[in-house]
Amino acid sequence: MVEERLRVLTEETARILGRRDAAQGALGASRASARSLEEKLELLDLVSSLLRALIDSEITEGVKAIETLQTEGVKAVFDDLDLSVRAEVEVLRGKVSVSLLTSQVKGGETIEGISLDGFGGAVSTVQSVLLRLALIFRRGLRPVLFLDESLPAFDEKYVLNMAAFLKTLCARTGVDILLVTHNPLLVEAADRAYRIRRDHDQASFHRIR
Repeated sequence: MVEERLRVLTEETARILGRRDAAQGALGASRASARSLEEKLELLDLVSSLLRALIDSEITEGVKAIETLQTEGVKAVFDDLDLSVRAEVEVLRGKVSVSLLTSQVKGGETIEGISLDGFGGAVSTVQSVLLRLALIFRRGLRPVLFLDESLPAFDEKYVLNMAAFLKTLCARTGVDILLVTHNPLLVEAADRAYRIRRDHDQASFHRIR
């Protein structure tokens, strides 16, 4: 009986030791896996930081270029107003948001706000045209810009300035601008101009310049 109990205890001890060794082995594997996951997480954090830095750098450079282009445009068209454009960059819900604010120095004071709210449709139209051009070149699209009655908000004194500015953009960037308008001042400023007529339920084009 004593020998039989000893054998039972020895077998039970062996099973316990076996389970202990297995548990220790599993614990060691889990720890190794945890260390590997921590190393991967650290690497991902470093990659994320690098990508964030690259994105921030690209956005900053792009924003500065947009600010310069926008300011040059509003100054060229509204030459009697002291206008400039500033970009405000912020992160909202994990995404980068850029707001363009227009400033005017008047009577020694600076007025700043969103173009359409504080400066009317003409200023926002110039900015819209320039943003569309920037997008065309940024995406590598065909350099063609279509403006279908896009310049209705201009006072007559600024129409010729806008026409001259569009011609300058064409010359400097190589973009072609197709403008549909009823404004004769814009027609006179165009390199080529066509009148669309309706002939028997069909449209025909007649060159006038």
